[in-house]
Amino acid sequence: MVLNNPDSETHSRRSAPMTIDIERHGEVCILRCKGRFVAGLDLEFIRKKLDDIKERNCSKVLVDFQAVPVIGSAGLGFLVSVYTSIVKNSGGRFVLVGVVPKVSHVLELTRLNTVIPLEKDFASGLKALHGCAQQSQAITGPR
Repeated sequence: MVLNNPDSETHSRRSAPMTIDIERHGEVCILRCKGRFVAGLDLEFIRKKLDDIKERNCSKVLVDFQAVPVIGSAGLGFLVSVYTSIVKNSGGRFVLVGVVPKVSHVLELTRLNTVIPLEKDFASGLKALHGCAQQSQAITGPR
């Protein structure tokens, strides 16, 4: 293993910090997540993001995971916390979109895929939240 090689898998894992960008479009909050959602996450950062989501009082949340290559227990805890605060506590709607195969496998192993609604892509997620195709054109996903 060459530690100085910027193309190495080890380097890319360490250099991809986790980010969660939150946008609000009407009653929909869009969480654009990037990076590795694994052990060692900055718990204070996660708490602040959860508080930010709750303060926005969104009744519908779309979590875009297409730029999340792997997920661990900390990431699962984040998803469950957001899901619980939106759906269980507030009666809202939640959908997770763009899940890559490694993340999908973890969701299957934990059986969270039977609890958390999953959609293939951004447009499908918006349709699931709104229940109609016209609304998905109002908010555009990443290109």
